[in-house]
Amino acid sequence: MIKADLHVHTRYSMDCQTPLEAIIARCQELGINCIAIADHGTAEGALAMQKIAPFKVIVAEEILTTEGEIMGMFLKETIPSGITPEEAVKRIREQGGLVNIPHPFETIRGSALKERFIEMLASDIDAMEVLNARSPFPSCSNRAHAFAAKYGIAPTAGSDAHSVNEIGNVYIEMPDFNTREEFLRALREGKICGKRSGILVHFHSAWARLKTQMRPRR
Repeated sequence: MIKADLHVHTRYSMDCQTPLEAIIARCQELGINCIAIADHGTAEGALAMQKIAPFKVIVAEEILTTEGEIMGMFLKETIPSGITPEEAVKRIREQGGLVNIPHPFETIRGSALKERFIEMLASDIDAMEVLNARSPFPSCSNRAHAFAAKYGIAPTAGSDAHSVNEIGNVYIEMPDFNTREEFLRALREGKICGKRSGILVHFHSAWARLKTQMRPRR
């Protein structure tokens, strides 16, 4: 079995300043040996992490579509933001990737994919986050569980860490895997563990975003 946090951000996200090396050190401290790096609008951090991490790294990206975020997993390169949800799914598939819906059914997170598009894309969704440590309301998780079960979608989970101390707040104990098909089977056999991070972590990422905006342009 492996211990996987399947939603982690790095300094490559505009609202996170965590260096790759700090993430590696924290994962080793916690015994996490699989992570999905899912930065906003870029796969570069995940690709860089994959080259240096001593454990399994899934290259992912949170793609901000015109209707909210869709996560591509097992990617090879960045997919641009600002495209439609349908185009995002198409481009994820072109890379042989998986379509994951992060933090679904949230009403206070503006980046969440709009509910009607979740319904429209149901047959194209491979995985759905049924527990996101940054989601404050259990009702959202309950709806995600029910939706995933209804459509036979693999349940996934992650810390959505934007700071090093959030890593591992939510993780999955699951069988090891080598391919995307094995990954989906492993998710179905996995056990989701952890706790919610609380609302204060959102202030940390807001501060990181502000610092990024204030950084002098070269």
